[in-house]
Amino acid sequence: MFLKKSQLVTSIVGLLVILTVFVAGCSNTTKDQENTSDKDKPKVLTFSWSGDIGDLNPHTYFPNQWFSQAMVYEPLVYYGEGGEIQPWLAESWDVSKDGKEYVFHLREDVKFSDGSPFNAAIVKKNFDTVLANAEQHEWMELINQIKSTEVVDESTFKLNLHKPYYPTLQELTYIRPLRFVGEGAFPDSQNTFEGLKSPIGTGPWVLSEYKENEEAIFTRNEQYWGTKPKVDKVVVKVIPDGESRVLAFEKKEIDLIFGNGVISQDSFQFLKDSGKYETKISEPTATRALLFNTNREAIKDIKLRSALQHAFNKQAVIDNIFYGNEKKADTLFAPMLPYTNISVNPYEYDVEKAKQLLDEAGWKQIKGKPFREKDGETLQLELLFISTDNIQKAIAEFIQGDFRKLGIDIKLTSQEEETFWTTAYQGDFDLLFTASWGVPFDPHSYLSAITKSSENGSPDYKALLGLPAKKEIDEKIKEVLLSTDEEKRKMLYEDILTTLHEQAVYLPISYQSNVAVYHKNISGINFLPQEYEVPFTSINVK
Repeated sequence: MFLKKSQLVTSIVGLLVILTVFVAGCSNTTKDQENTSDKDKPKVLTFSWSGDIGDLNPHTYFPNQWFSQAMVYEPLVYYGEGGEIQPWLAESWDVSKDGKEYVFHLREDVKFSDGSPFNAAIVKKNFDTVLANAEQHEWMELINQIKSTEVVDESTFKLNLHKPYYPTLQELTYIRPLRFVGEGAFPDSQNTFEGLKSPIGTGPWVLSEYKENEEAIFTRNEQYWGTKPKVDKVVVKVIPDGESRVLAFEKKEIDLIFGNGVISQDSFQFLKDSGKYETKISEPTATRALLFNTNREAIKDIKLRSALQHAFNKQAVIDNIFYGNEKKADTLFAPMLPYTNISVNPYEYDVEKAKQLLDEAGWKQIKGKPFREKDGETLQLELLFISTDNIQKAIAEFIQGDFRKLGIDIKLTSQEEETFWTTAYQGDFDLLFTASWGVPFDPHSYLSAITKSSENGSPDYKALLGLPAKKEIDEKIKEVLLSTDEEKRKMLYEDILTTLHEQAVYLPISYQSNVAVYHKNISGINFLPQEYEVPFTSINVK
């Protein structure tokens, strides 16, 4: 009944070996299960934005967001690095000698996300529905220049213009309105400006879930003809407040912060200095500026506009608000853009000059009163900004404090984005935060919008109506857009931009940049040529 000692030891050792093998086997099985589980687990990137993505219609405007439209819909041609126009849904194109005919040879391996074909017929149908609502898009000169559209054959589409228009290919790269929805997206009326049945595009992403003002989930389009995204899902959470966005990021509720004005520069610097996260700043994308409404009685006076130019301490804003991360701007467009390197004298920060101009304009400092007066009226100017834009808010507060020293009362008005743009287009402001549009829009499309009253263009049209030279400026802009002589085009652009600068209707502040902040398990973050695009396709999650 009893084992000898040696037999007992041997039995115990044997049992331990069996148990060790068993435990090791279980452990390996668990690890294998974990590895399999990790491998099969969908890769999800969580992002946030200050507002809802809108109804994802590429043929309409706000509240649609540029970045989300670009996820689902694609152009015939793409604006690449350095301004190179690259093939996209069109593999190649031919332009007639007179510049009035463009023939596009379409890719034959493209389907919409619902499996329907992409061909010349659907391209024409999309163009035609946009053209049927031309008044909504007249800020874009190409719309006004399209004479007709043709289906040459199943994979060949032809665009006929009234006149040769040199930025044609550039404007075809825009995120809206000339991108394409599938047949199943068209409403019964066939007028997409009235809305879509569903967002059906050819792009790398498909909208799979949506809760208005809360969350949108995009999944990878498995039928995508191009390079497929590395992650399976992108979750876009609506977080209006920048500081709440930072807290959500620190708690790992979101993986990526990307864009301009989405968080304050203080928050960006804090996250950067912590060393816990990856951060990047893009090259300059556009010019951050103030727009003066010359339709307002006080702002009509060029001496007051010039005084405000000299009163603004740009370098202090750059040093204290941007931590030196942005560069001072002295002209509406960066000089490295085509036709924008003009020779003008910048409005240097000069308090005494500003005071002199205010006096000459009749705005006198009254003893015992904080603000200047003219004919019994106080010099009060309303500055309008977007409530969710953290950078605009910081600059507005700086302006209010700094201008007070000169006897100028700045009334700050913050509005939710949709209300802001409604107010802006109505011209109901004195000063307004604006920015040039960056590539591929600048300078031609931005200037074109100045001449048009389209509510989907810019508020500049109404804001500049008080300029005596407005009609002359508009005529020269229309002429330069249709010019075929390169030397004449250069001269016209210089004349237009010099006039706008001398009229002091724009106060350029800095060349703005996008920022990116992301966790260390995120890779593939880069900045695309159009500032409104987020590089979701190249991003990976470990």
